[in-house]
Amino acid sequence: MWRKNLLRSNTDPALPVTLTDIERAAARINGRVLRSPLVHSPLLSQRSGQPAYLKLETRQPTGAFKVRGAMNAILALDDLSGRRGLVTASTGNHGRAVAYAARELGMPATVCMSALVPANKVEAIRSLGSEIRIVGVSQDDAQEEVERLVKGLGLIPIPPFDAVDVVAGQGTIGLELAEDMPDLDTVLIPLSGGGLAGGVAVAIKVLKPGTRVVGVSMERGAAMHAAMAAGRPVAVNEEQTLADSLGGGIGLSNRVTFALCRELIDDIVLLTEEEIAAGIRHAAREEGEVVEGAGAVGIAAILAGKVTSCGPTAIVVSGHNIDPQVHRAIVEGAA
Repeated sequence: MWRKNLLRSNTDPALPVTLTDIERAAARINGRVLRSPLVHSPLLSQRSGQPAYLKLETRQPTGAFKVRGAMNAILALDDLSGRRGLVTASTGNHGRAVAYAARELGMPATVCMSALVPANKVEAIRSLGSEIRIVGVSQDDAQEEVERLVKGLGLIPIPPFDAVDVVAGQGTIGLELAEDMPDLDTVLIPLSGGGLAGGVAVAIKVLKPGTRVVGVSMERGAAMHAAMAAGRPVAVNEEQTLADSLGGGIGLSNRVTFALCRELIDDIVLLTEEEIAAGIRHAAREEGEVVEGAGAVGIAAILAGKVTSCGPTAIVVSGHNIDPQVHRAIVEGAA
């Protein structure tokens, strides 16, 4: 576990994303994305000893939270620049969000992905009309293709996480949690590149400064965890994991999310593949929810006893875009 130096300020005015940015994003995307439901979980409440609630981003039109950031970033573009075409790198859900937003707004889009992205996520993006490019075996390889297309064709990049407008869009989840849970004590957030965790943390730490923010990731290739431990962005090996949406690096020249996570996240916990599978299984059997590995990590952290809280807890369930055969095998594969 990584734990923040508690002497560090949570209200550093130099942070790259502000509550004002998030409030503007909320106004911009209003009516285009869902205000996701917050559902009480009796079994997780019993397990944790505190009221536990699931923030179901699985209900978004693309099946994951990423549509908030993508929609905000695209709507913030100068209209003419967006018509030149959009491009992004993705582990799946962000690409689907960009493809969805581009179709809704009448813009062409290209999504670059590595060979590690599950086929169901690739096909979902293709079905929305975006061009697909499969490049290499890592998110970094896909990002290199994005940079080539930006330079060569003048396409407009929509970064998966390290951009103010993207982070601000994800941070609208934090606004909703602060409004819906006035006594919120702890929030569990899937942690990858830091767009979701950083954005939510900005809103929570301003509106609910006593609330603890916990990032949850996998043991296999947790890039932000490695960066936090090193005190700077570092390269990591991208590995196969049930939490495939949490894969990829944070970028050695990270401008936004590393600073947010370093300043605002209180703890990071890592999970084994078995623990992630248990979270997926619990979501299906006990909560009636289909949840992908990345979306299940908050549930898994409570089941594994790796997180404790002193009051009401919100669990951000980030997406449901799991391969149906993989999901069936996990749900049926253990008693």
